[in-house]
Amino acid sequence: MPKNKSHSGASKRFKVTGTGKLQRMQAGRKSGAAFASAPTTGSRNKHRKKSGWVAVAKPDVKAARRLLGR
Repeated sequence: MPKNKSHSGASKRFKVTGTGKLQRMQAGRKSGAAFASAPTTGSRNKHRKKSGWVAVAKPDVKAARRLLGR
């Protein structure tokens, strides 16, 4: 039988913790404005507010796990 492949887009967007929970990056972090200097954007508020990884919403966990091949 062929092996299952994980969805390459999902593997870039989700991360599995040591306890098996799924995490995702907060929206708006991937745009260049999140890392631009203050004169460009006016402030670094966007970068501070979108500070990192958050848990995936409960209704989305099942679909995300399936995409990751877990």
